[in-house]
Amino acid sequence: MDLGLADKRVLVTGATRGIGRATARLFGEEGARVAVGYHTSDAAAKSLVDELGGESRACAVRLDLADPDSIEAAVRAVEERWGGVDVVVANAQTWEWIDPAEIPPYEDFPMDYWLARYRENAEGHMWTVRYALRGMRARGWGRVVLLSSVTAEHGNPGSELYSASKAALHGFARGLMWTRDGVLVNVVAPGGTVTESLDAVDPELLERVTRDTPSGRLTTAEEVARVIVFLGSAANGNVNGEVVHTAGGTR
Repeated sequence: MDLGLADKRVLVTGATRGIGRATARLFGEEGARVAVGYHTSDAAAKSLVDELGGESRACAVRLDLADPDSIEAAVRAVEERWGGVDVVVANAQTWEWIDPAEIPPYEDFPMDYWLARYRENAEGHMWTVRYALRGMRARGWGRVVLLSSVTAEHGNPGSELYSASKAALHGFARGLMWTRDGVLVNVVAPGGTVTESLDAVDPELLERVTRDTPSGRLTTAEEVARVIVFLGSAANGNVNGEVVHTAGGTR
């Protein structure tokens, strides 16, 4: 199936690892030009640009979810280079594994620490879309894919603010789906996904998550990427405002 992505200009944030990297690769395979959004790893970003075909097919743009100015600069850099951004995949997030047994009750959270991460995971995506949206409207075509988590719906111990930040993206998409002007907005909600971040997760917890997944296994980053790329393509003619789960049946 032709996804209609030849020479489309795609910005993938958090593109140097996991789901973001798999997504950038798949967009590249479909003929899109890919802006590799990253925060700290210059070397990983450069390596991925090279893998995607070098500077003629890809570029690296640094952004910080906590800094709207850096997000705007990244979007403007892609627009100046290629004349616009057709697809935004808001994948970057601030997340770290903490053993649930070590997480204090919500009322004892160090709120400055956690609220900063809430704002990055919710508002960082919103700023990214904001800066790309005007051009999409003007051209009469655009696709936005926001990365959430099944945790937004079923929760986890100690996930109050992380879950809230992801749930905020669901509401954001439901409002933004009225953008019209040829722009479609959707959310992808992975669950346990096989990426390098699982190296930090307790094996017993992984075993339990796998056992509790209806399909009986975790999802791969490449499987999530296929859903993202479809939603971000011209083959997606009218899927809009939806939350698509990629967690083997976990809700």
